Amino acid sequence: MPVRGSDKRLSETKIRLTVRIKPSVRDRIDRAAKALGMSRSEFMADAALRRAADVLGDRVPIIASPEAYAQFLARLDAPPAPNERLQRTMRTKAPWDVV
Repeated sequence: MPVRGSDKRLSETKIRLTVRIKPSVRDRIDRAAKALGMSRSEFMADAALRRAADVLGDRVPIIASPEAYAQFLARLDAPPAPNERLQRTMRTKAPWDVV
């Protein structure tokens, strides 16, 4: 990326992204963008980024040491310790079993 002036900040070059859509879809996007005071490009970029965040948000790798991972697995495999709340839950009938 090129360096801008003496402030050493990096600038990001914009690129064109072409999408083939039906005119009715474009019109709906334009109406929504106008309602938000955005251009079509701003609206589509914002919508695409939000969707990308939704898709990728659950796919963040979690890095743990072998020891921490072993502890994690041990806790998953261990049965829950009995307590009053768990015992009350186990005594309660499921909603579909209540007559």
